[in-house]
Amino acid sequence: MFPELNNLLNTTPDRAEQGKLTLLCDAKTDGSFLVHHFLSFYLKANCKVCFVALIQSFSHYNIVGQKLGVSLTAARECGQLVFLEGLKSSVDVFFRAQAEPHPLQFLRSASLQPCSEVHTWEADAGNLQPLYEFVREALKPADDGQAAWRCPVLLVDDLSVLLSLGMGAVAVLDFIHYCRAAVCWEQKGNIVALVHDSGDAEDEENDILLNGLSHQSHLILRAEGLATGFCRDVHGQLKILWRTPSQPAAHRDRSLTYQYKIQDKSVSFFAKGMSPAIL
Repeated sequence: MFPELNNLLNTTPDRAEQGKLTLLCDAKTDGSFLVHHFLSFYLKANCKVCFVALIQSFSHYNIVGQKLGVSLTAARECGQLVFLEGLKSSVDVFFRAQAEPHPLQFLRSASLQPCSEVHTWEADAGNLQPLYEFVREALKPADDGQAAWRCPVLLVDDLSVLLSLGMGAVAVLDFIHYCRAAVCWEQKGNIVALVHDSGDAEDEENDILLNGLSHQSHLILRAEGLATGFCRDVHGQLKILWRTPSQPAAHRDRSLTYQYKIQDKSVSFFAKGMSPAIL
């Protein structure tokens, strides 16, 4: 994790909030450093983590995690981390017989709309029910009633991939809705999801997904590239928006904006125009 980002968010692993949805967004830059931060943050906070990784391999996340002081291999072996490797799992869906529905079973089906009835899904294999069932099973409380981990956390990198694979924005929003019911409301856990903002006005599905999640989120971290282009000493800017969805709009939002520079094992944050290289 990045201590400077913890300071900006006013949080530490020993007092992590619960029951929250955090939206990570990147536009014209790579926001994966935010994913690595929250992954290492919750592992250090002794939380049970279900990581749906649709972008990179396990070894990639493990290498970065080691730089941040956590071992994904050790966390997976002790049961703290449940890792769904999308790149490898997609091969299993197409080329290996499955005794039970695979979490990514929707890749084999053309029917993509979940049922609108709360907590129920169509019987068709073309929705995200198997993925939801995977998450619920991974984060369910221990049978003996003793919680070995602090709280459950669902981390997704990234939801935009589901749109690229043919899922509709409404189906993805329904998936997050059901996950919030199971993880945030029933178990007082947290959800962290990354969505890519393509900036394409014609990409209506991505806009629907991004806007829908923004209205539900308690915290939004938006990483943006610099309008002036590449800079060696400033890699982008991070907008932080704290929200209380249940409050009127005039009283629920508070935001800050910082510029940042990504280093090998850390990220430096500073106010606009206050980069050490400039001063």
